[in-house]
Amino acid sequence: MASILLENVCLTFSVRQRMRLTLKEFVVRSMFRQSRNPRVEVRALQNVNLRINEGERVGIIGHNGAGKSTLLKLLAGVYPPTSGRRIVQGQISSLFDISLGFEPEATGWENIAFRAYLQGETPRSLREKVQPIADFSELGDFLNLPVRYYSAGMHVRLAFSIATAVDPEILLVDEVLSVGDLAFQEKARARMQQMMARAKLIVLVSHDLASLGSLCDRVVWLDHGTVRLDGSTQEVIEAYRQHVREPGRAAA
Repeated sequence: MASILLENVCLTFSVRQRMRLTLKEFVVRSMFRQSRNPRVEVRALQNVNLRINEGERVGIIGHNGAGKSTLLKLLAGVYPPTSGRRIVQGQISSLFDISLGFEPEATGWENIAFRAYLQGETPRSLREKVQPIADFSELGDFLNLPVRYYSAGMHVRLAFSIATAVDPEILLVDEVLSVGDLAFQEKARARMQQMMARAKLIVLVSHDLASLGSLCDRVVWLDHGTVRLDGSTQEVIEAYRQHVREPGRAAA
């Protein structure tokens, strides 16, 4: 049974204030025994508690920088929690950073294999999927060329075609529907609907509140790395809209 459990999860990044120092700054800081490039802690997520069960379609909303994509990557296992517990039961399929794993000097065909293996495919499981991936991308003979010759739109077409050729159990999605030209976007939406119908559990990050309203039965509102509200889709989206409309606040 697919499920996700987060208990008092915190995620803190330790980053340098500046990537480089000038020679003058280095000498001055050394003379006064100051840290040459002090670290700063960024609290990306704080005390997050979530339980998502099989059959649920959960949307994540919040302002830019609220921690939505960070939370999704923590669920996927990209980031381990700094503290707290993350328990995931079920195979995860994630749709973010869909161009990850591409080799610019390799052909489109070769990159289908490279990226698919990163998604957990094996040579045997991939065998029946290669041609459908190629057909969906509509790249034709361009698949015989190294991807460094592809336009940005062609690259995204191939990336999306590979990333969505999975049989999802737990599906994590981060703003991937605005890909390619208008005609390909329609195909992409249809493909996403098929994936969502097959998935046992879905977590979807989006700024498109209308889409979340139609796709999700539950929404979590993140605010500066904390869960501000977790409840029914209509309730949480309406509360968020009221918050955004408050004087002095810019729409997210």
